[in-house]
Amino acid sequence: MRVAAFDVWGDYAHFRKIYTTTSPLTYSIPPRTALIGLVSAILGYRKEDYLKQMGKDKASIGVGLLAEVKKTRLAENLIDTDKTGRFNLIKNRTQIRFEMLRNPRFRVYFSHIDTDTQRALVELLKEHKCVFTLCLGLSELLADYKYVGEYDGSIIYPKEPVRLASSILENQVEELIFEKDYQYITETLPLDMAPDRTVLEYGSVLFERGAKQLQARVRSCTQLSDGSAIAFL
Repeated sequence: MRVAAFDVWGDYAHFRKIYTTTSPLTYSIPPRTALIGLVSAILGYRKEDYLKQMGKDKASIGVGLLAEVKKTRLAENLIDTDKTGRFNLIKNRTQIRFEMLRNPRFRVYFSHIDTDTQRALVELLKEHKCVFTLCLGLSELLADYKYVGEYDGSIIYPKEPVRLASSILENQVEELIFEKDYQYITETLPLDMAPDRTVLEYGSVLFERGAKQLQARVRSCTQLSDGSAIAFL
């Protein structure tokens, strides 16, 4: 397989935990559902179509932390536009405190079974172009990105512990090698979603809060031609 890698970052990010409403909390890393939204925005897939184009049977995607997870809370004024349709007539506002990721930076790994889709993404990344504007969870949280490279990838079943450049599903870890000053985190993230936005699958994802690479014995992972090992969500 061919695996494209690119970095994405911004001032703030918010990937809402779906069970939080009046005080929205954020996941520490983007779920797979948000990652395929990023890739689809670059390619220009519309929201009605991209979940079909980026299903787990077609697209493999992983993410690694490049900066420490830092969270803060910001107040947002929410307005009701349904009644008037005109901003100058809106009087009612609701202030809600959002939990945000501050100065987030991630590395995204992507592979698609369709070679034309893979090639189109790489060309757009190289030229720093995208069809739709990228954001990190909310439309006002704009993102920038940089192409890293494209690599040959092969699935391996290592008998010895490996260093992982990405997060990994907890059920793929046979033994975690604990290391000094590492802050291990697991979060249950949505992994797959139906076109009507119904979540089809969740998974517990393991990563290190300070963006250090995990060392673990794993069931399987993907070895890239640059020597790094990653796992897809």
